[in-house]
Amino acid sequence: MRLTPDFLLRVARETAQKRALAEPDLAAVYLTGSLLRPDPLLGGAGDIDLVVVHAKEPAARREIVPLTAEVHIDILHRSRADYARPRQLRADPFLGPELYAPVWLYESQHFLEFVQAGVRDKFDAPENVLARARLLAERARQAWNGLQTSQEETPTRILAYLEAVADAANAVAVLNGPPLAERRLLLEFPLRAEAVRAPGLAGELFRLLGSEMSTGTVLEDLLPEWEAAFLDAASRPKVEARIHAARLGYYKLSFDAILASESRRAILWPLLHTWALAALVLPAPKQARWLAVCESLGLAGVGFYARLESLDGFLDLVEEILDGLAKEQGL
Repeated sequence: MRLTPDFLLRVARETAQKRALAEPDLAAVYLTGSLLRPDPLLGGAGDIDLVVVHAKEPAARREIVPLTAEVHIDILHRSRADYARPRQLRADPFLGPELYAPVWLYESQHFLEFVQAGVRDKFDAPENVLARARLLAERARQAWNGLQTSQEETPTRILAYLEAVADAANAVAVLNGPPLAERRLLLEFPLRAEAVRAPGLAGELFRLLGSEMSTGTVLEDLLPEWEAAFLDAASRPKVEARIHAARLGYYKLSFDAILASESRRAILWPLLHTWALAALVLPAPKQARWLAVCESLGLAGVGFYARLESLDGFLDLVEEILDGLAKEQGL
């Protein structure tokens, strides 16, 4: 099957129509994410990102619908109440960009027209751009503070570190666009850093994830163990929705493409992040190899606090960039 953007868009429209028929009080359905890009697939794999807005609180917030081995539908379920203050949403680093230019697939009573008008009003004003960036930088700094006193080696601790790193990177990325998606975080961050005249940040970001330790075939050699952990976790209850058997090809094919590129170490973020999410639901004996990998990259054991110190320095640089931009704009 040829997975063209037109085919994927047709699937998105058909899915929206079916959901609207099945749930008459549905408020809206819209398309966001990679399918809005000119190059939606990575390694021949991708997803269809839909947001379904319900009149009331949905039973579950995320749903994965298998489509093919390479593509699945990723549905976020939200309540209409989540959109109650449109002008505040423009300062949200995720919802703001999401609502700025999605593809409307279904709408009841022009609900989203009003919401989008509030989001778009002064969306690109310096104070709102900086508000989105500062929220992410502050969230990363809070996580860093919490990790100072964390002692036990657990998936929760390492996941908190990884997500703090992503927030710190996206605090820079949102100065020139939407936040970077999981698979493309390290692939596209260098250009975002250059756009704010801080190209050196890219190298620092890679080092926060242990790039200097991932020489030779280290990354390729980790893939079979990552896959086994992913599939094991996907079969267990209470696992995070991203760890779903239908998403294996989505990650695996993109990993192969990244490893074959000039930016092969850009695999580090999605590999480590998904492995950490999987480890959360695995029994301790099955976490042992994952923890050993993290220790070899300086993300656990004696190297962890050196990584935390480096994250502190990275956040200092991010905060200096934001303060400098605020000063330039007279804010």
